[in-house]
Amino acid sequence: MTEILSTGPAVGLRTHWCGELRASDIGATVSLCGWVENRREHGEQLAFIDLRDRTGITQCVVAKAHDLRSEYVLRITGTVQARFEGATNDKLDTGEIELQDCTVEVLSTSEPAPFPIHERTEVDETIRLRHRYLDLRRARLQKNLQVRTIVNAAIRRTFIDNGFVEVETPMLIASTPEGARDFVVPSRLHPGSFYALPQSPQLYKQLCMVGGVDRYFQIARCLRDEDLRADRQFEFTQLDMECSFVGQEEVLDFVTQSVRAAVSDITGEDIGDVPRMTWEEAMERYGSDKPDTRFGMELVELTEVFADTEANVFKAPCVKGIRLEGGAELTRKQIDGLVDRAKLWGAKGLAWMRVVAGERQAPALEGGVAKFLSETESAATITALDAAPGDMVFLVADERPVARHVLGLLRVDLGKPPMDEGSLEFLWVTDFPMFDDELGPDGRPQAMHHPFTMPNAEDLEAGLIESDPTKVRSVAYDLVCNGWELGSGSVRIHRSDVQQRVFDALGIAQEEAQEKFGFLLDAFRFGPPPHAGFAYGIDRLVALLAGETNIREVIAFPKTQKGADPLTDAPSELEPRVLEELGLRVLPRLD
Repeated sequence: MTEILSTGPAVGLRTHWCGELRASDIGATVSLCGWVENRREHGEQLAFIDLRDRTGITQCVVAKAHDLRSEYVLRITGTVQARFEGATNDKLDTGEIELQDCTVEVLSTSEPAPFPIHERTEVDETIRLRHRYLDLRRARLQKNLQVRTIVNAAIRRTFIDNGFVEVETPMLIASTPEGARDFVVPSRLHPGSFYALPQSPQLYKQLCMVGGVDRYFQIARCLRDEDLRADRQFEFTQLDMECSFVGQEEVLDFVTQSVRAAVSDITGEDIGDVPRMTWEEAMERYGSDKPDTRFGMELVELTEVFADTEANVFKAPCVKGIRLEGGAELTRKQIDGLVDRAKLWGAKGLAWMRVVAGERQAPALEGGVAKFLSETESAATITALDAAPGDMVFLVADERPVARHVLGLLRVDLGKPPMDEGSLEFLWVTDFPMFDDELGPDGRPQAMHHPFTMPNAEDLEAGLIESDPTKVRSVAYDLVCNGWELGSGSVRIHRSDVQQRVFDALGIAQEEAQEKFGFLLDAFRFGPPPHAGFAYGIDRLVALLAGETNIREVIAFPKTQKGADPLTDAPSELEPRVLEELGLRVLPRLD
């Protein structure tokens, strides 16, 4: 990773930053400010103080008489000198020098910290978040915040250079059609009414297009009340963009430019052109619409191999398989665990077979369901999976969506490299289905993205919306990296006739459409331009660039996995007088 962030001039009480002194500064008199990382005795009269700020550490030789403890805040003035031979520290950028002839000014004292600040000690996350202001002093988190700053700057630079206008959209809005996931805010001036906090600026950015802004972007704060995990927080930050008189190609180019700039500014590497893959291809090859392409183990089609099978286990509409190189060493207990997981994921079972050396050392199958296969089926399976002795093969026979889904999860479970391995493989996934493959409770299709996504022109002209909606492709696209969905977008519907056909397919009557999307539909009566947009998660992109597996490590003040803030004890109850002023009453929860 390249040097992270320019420190800027050292002004005020300091003449230099702790991490910037080098052998070229020997002989200079400097003043440093920072925190005591640790103190070590040096003879009867002197002590070594490691002084730390966000740029690094400098060793200072001070009089032992000073009562200096960890996390005291100091200003130390001294002369830069070379360390004695054999006393250099290759682990520090400042390891060739130290400050001597020091005078010390104590700017602030500190009680003993609840945990060591240095990186060598693992600390329970709840304790870290309860004292996040101390946790932030760690070099790792300082670096992550600097990565975030550079990413934001690269994004802004890219979009401004492409003629985009930064617009801040409202934080207090009306509840959306996805209101079950909204955070709501009671209105004091309108008792009984509520604002919602935005899950996305989607509708407002489309209104910007109607308003002639033409090219909009925003580093937007969004909130969504959903279950938390490693790549999800209640509060998140996303790059949000929309532009007029363009289609999918232009949007993908703008977004790729911004990501390329961010990666280059952090790593010094050029990601080049981002490859593309249709949704159907991604599901067929990887069993996922956010495939991790850093490793192989692709899903292989075996339906034709078992088209005339006598084995009941493979009599299914779809048969797919994967090969685990060297997997024959798995124990029976490990295999049984994989079978159990496959069932939890929705499969009826998981067929497995080891690949061994058969007659004349030709690969053959044994164990598991191998005894149920004909010689032809066994040979064809080995050939299709390119299997060799020592490998293990896993097969799922089921409906196609189930087979793809289960093997896709199994592939990641068995083969995914660590998130912090370093390589970044970006991928555009395009041509998503317009509607989910399962009908809703009312027997109607359900929009996979949102009802303003433009259908594929060919499918629209062929009348598939009315005749076979599950076959309709949309002009929607996702950006994926290392198995993480970074973001999604689409070309929007701007024609009222197309919008009405989509509403009809979804069973959304005019009254319901007006109630849910009225202000947008009203605006679209006044000359909406063709437009398209995208949004991607900055937290996720920064985590990938920082080598973190959890976005909490790149957010200054995150919530825990349970959505709590140990620092402020949020969420908390409101005082009765506040509830009364808002016209609210708390009732027992009905579980």
